[in-house]
Amino acid sequence: MNKHILIVGGGYVGLYTALRLQRKFRRELRDGSVRVSIIDPNSYMTYQPFLPEAAAGNLSPRHVVAPLRRVLPKVHILNGVVTKVDHNERTVTFQPPEGGPREIAYDVIVMAAGSISRTLPIPGLTDIGIGFKTVGEAIALRNRVLHLLDVAESSEDPEVRRRALTFVVVGAGFAGVEALAELEDMAKHSTRYYRNIKAADIRWVLVEATGRVLPEVGPEMGKWTLEQLRERGIEVKLETRLESCEDGHVVLSDGTEFDAETLVWTAGVKPSPIVADGGLPVDERGRIKTTTMLTVAGVRDAFAAGDSAGVPDVTNPGEYCAPNAQHAVRQAKVLADNVVRSLRGQELVEYRHKYVGSVAGLGLHQGVANVYGVKLRGFPAWFMHRTYHLSRVPTLNRKVRVVVDWTLALFFKRETISLGEMEHPRDGFRAAVATMRR
Repeated sequence: MNKHILIVGGGYVGLYTALRLQRKFRRELRDGSVRVSIIDPNSYMTYQPFLPEAAAGNLSPRHVVAPLRRVLPKVHILNGVVTKVDHNERTVTFQPPEGGPREIAYDVIVMAAGSISRTLPIPGLTDIGIGFKTVGEAIALRNRVLHLLDVAESSEDPEVRRRALTFVVVGAGFAGVEALAELEDMAKHSTRYYRNIKAADIRWVLVEATGRVLPEVGPEMGKWTLEQLRERGIEVKLETRLESCEDGHVVLSDGTEFDAETLVWTAGVKPSPIVADGGLPVDERGRIKTTTMLTVAGVRDAFAAGDSAGVPDVTNPGEYCAPNAQHAVRQAKVLADNVVRSLRGQELVEYRHKYVGSVAGLGLHQGVANVYGVKLRGFPAWFMHRTYHLSRVPTLNRKVRVVVDWTLALFFKRETISLGEMEHPRDGFRAAVATMRR
């Protein structure tokens, strides 16, 4: 057996699949009869449930990512993007960050490309909108919120202050609610260091097109979450759409208009673009058509899972598995085992997992949970949220670092410093050069 297994994407499915293949094929990887490669733009996997805590300063951004090369020493990591999949020829076109594209041959392909933000053609969205799927976006958003507090503190113009202190989040799912709750908590804490800003001066607006927040935790817990957000002074606008945000002037479908410097877009995701251009069958939602055994429907030697795959839910006939970390981590285990079985000529097994429920953090010591029908709120739910996600963070190294961050936060106040210049590190040097030319 001399096989090359190529994994497209280094997120949940890609990392956990490679981890399991690394264990299952320990001997084969050593003697070279099996090779495993991952192609991803980044050299790390992001544990997205911890992005809100990283944005709020509760966790170091380095501790919410897992370095692929360290975690997967037996796997070949290639940084870049796949622009084309030719499964008939068993090749992909790989575009590295520098240089021209090249073709990479494989025997078995695992499509784990994940998802990107699903946007709409809303005027002004690309100008002021920011997503919340990457560490870069989370830290940039943190810096922006703190920078705008500095702007408001330093200005006597009421319009400038009002615009700077208005923050809009579109989408009331996990990403939107958790990001808003953590950032609102951080901003409120930060006001104690400002002379001219009170917590009540900061306006947070949550816009949701449907009539519910956090549908994943059920109607009862969703209603409780809505009440908690409104008690904290957050404006929650349900059954409302963003119509326009040109030049920071926000227009909502309920007729509300106001100016804001910051708009966070968390209104859903869609499969990575490579899925549509990958030459593999896709369903009506643009996901790869996948069987219950996580093979690509009607195709040999091709597997798929995670956000980019339409995986039938065998515990709920007619439905598909939700695109979340809970399914992705478990799918990766079955997918890796089925890759091994396929190469060894054994019978494949179905992916079967009944959704156990959800947990969400709503800021420090606040949370909501609905797990196996047990409904929790407040501190117990927050504790469950942290405990569950700590158990899911890959590698002992990262678990220890996360615990250390949380422990330090018990004894020291959180940092509320904007380091926005990190996003433009050459500006100062360019300004110095320009001064010399005068």
